[in-house]
Amino acid sequence: MSTKATVMAPRFSMMSGPCKICFKAAKWLPVLFIVTVVVWSYYAYVIQLNLFTVNSIMEKCFYLLVYHILLLLFLWAYWQTIFTDIGRVPKQFRLPPSDLDRYESAETEEGRRAVLEGFTQKQNLPVYNRTMTGDIRYCEKCVQIKPDRCHHCSVCGECVLKLDHHCPWVNNCVAFNNYKFFILFLGYALLYCLFIAATTLQYFIMFWKNQLEVSGKFHILFVFFVSIMFAISLVSLFGYHIFLVIKNRSTLESFRAPIFQVRSTVMQDKDGFSLGAFNNFVEVFGDNRRLWFLPVATSLGDGVTYPQRCVDEDTDDLLGARQRWADDEECELTDGYINNHSHALEEVVVQSNHTNPV
Repeated sequence: MSTKATVMAPRFSMMSGPCKICFKAAKWLPVLFIVTVVVWSYYAYVIQLNLFTVNSIMEKCFYLLVYHILLLLFLWAYWQTIFTDIGRVPKQFRLPPSDLDRYESAETEEGRRAVLEGFTQKQNLPVYNRTMTGDIRYCEKCVQIKPDRCHHCSVCGECVLKLDHHCPWVNNCVAFNNYKFFILFLGYALLYCLFIAATTLQYFIMFWKNQLEVSGKFHILFVFFVSIMFAISLVSLFGYHIFLVIKNRSTLESFRAPIFQVRSTVMQDKDGFSLGAFNNFVEVFGDNRRLWFLPVATSLGDGVTYPQRCVDEDTDDLLGARQRWADDEECELTDGYINNHSHALEEVVVQSNHTNPV
């Protein structure tokens, strides 16, 4: 293999020793901040408000019951968003040394394009997204073909399946594997803040009128303002991602529409993955309605192939071959998932033929 090809091998962080440890620790600071705010809000709401301020037993029971349900769902979704592994590209998309050497030694764009197209055809890779110039999308840092909707995350240092964005507040990529968890995290965080604000409002008014004579009144005052502040920021972010779910777009795709190649035609279509509002929702939240609002994995698909609005007779083959793209060591775990959801995905595609894409 040429020296040039060796340079283009997967890159890892140049930091080592104390610098690397400090960098990794610093990435957890936003998460630590959120956890600290939640712990303090628990003390302010449960101890100072409910135990020391609220007099009615019925009111206390209602507040504490609803509060702990919302807190549990919020923290569960937050945990899942943080610790769910990012979706990695199957090894079938990586260029072998021989093709990598030919790609790096090619002197023209046409030569490099021919290497990528030949490898894609040989591996029968289901890639329909293209670059602005109509070429197959290739990551030179990871030396692999990018599956549809896959992008390279500079923070994680690798390509991630259906990357939406890298979120510092969860110290993780928001992508195919945890996008449902991220939506639920935003939704339950918003409900958590709104509930605290609504139930502390009357005590804030009492404080304003100098009628609140308890030692922890400033905790109650601050938890009211903090919940309002977070709710204002969350409502816009949550609403935006609900819009993206309904449109079946990622944040990256909303800024730059994906480019498709269908047969010999290359076109840019911002709604290329949209199958209708309901079907788009089902693709993220799954076909089991009882699990829609629980932070458990129910999203349909494998993160590599997706039903497309512009693909008709090719779609069934695309979905039928979905299990090929699991790595060999993951096949046993993946087969059950595929078998459970392939039928639901086919139903989504069939319904999309009778639904005006949005």
